[in-house]
Amino acid sequence: MQKTAMYAALMCAASMCTFVSAPASAGLYTDEVAKCLVSSSSEADKNELMRWMFGAMSVHPAVKSIAKVSDAQRKVLSQNMAKLVDRLITVSCKSQVQEAIKYEGNGVFEQSFRVLGEVAGRGLFADPAVAASVAEYTNYLDKQKLEKMFGKM
Repeated sequence: MQKTAMYAALMCAASMCTFVSAPASAGLYTDEVAKCLVSSSSEADKNELMRWMFGAMSVHPAVKSIAKVSDAQRKVLSQNMAKLVDRLITVSCKSQVQEAIKYEGNGVFEQSFRVLGEVAGRGLFADPAVAASVAEYTNYLDKQKLEKMFGKM
């Protein structure tokens, strides 16, 4: 594979870590890469991935004013993410990545890193404090309207 194509594939993989993408079917070899990425990532690695995703999302205009992540912080997050991806694809899961690329092409990165992003995202939302914060909006629902529409709940 050309270096430019590999770099483009890795760029795409990094952007797909955000677990909000539409599901895609993966091949047998890509599934093995995804399994390896997940099993080779420690809780600290998954936390680093969550921090990077948050930093990346913080530049979106809809949240930029409430998510204060400095350019310097985002740079450190990106550097840490690069180290994590480097280790995962060139050391921890090297043979799986090589086989997947050989038989299934560059899509291995997008699809397998999506799985890792989804696992990290589930970890984020599984935290009791995050789960409570997510559920907080229910305190402000118009219960009368809901009961009128659905009956007593």
